[in-house]
Amino acid sequence: MALDKAAVRKIARLARIRVAEEELDGLAVELSNILTFVEQLGEVDTAGVEPMTSVVAMTLPRRADAVTDGNTADKVLVNAPEGTGNFFAVPKVVE
Repeated sequence: MALDKAAVRKIARLARIRVAEEELDGLAVELSNILTFVEQLGEVDTAGVEPMTSVVAMTLPRRADAVTDGNTADKVLVNAPEGTGNFFAVPKVVE
């Protein structure tokens, strides 16, 4: 897919990138080369290829999915201007 100066100018405007007029021809060639390469990737037969998360086969470490309060109320309340028990104390705002 070949891009011309007008297309590159429009892409730059959409991306909010200021591009000098003399740079448009060079960018058109570079972007056209990139798009040609991406089109080549579409021709590759990937049937039967499983998706990968890494180039090395491994399993991710997992923790138990348990709901806890974190047992850190004292650390959290250190930064509070006022606290009552294990809670933040705030002025009454609704009557």
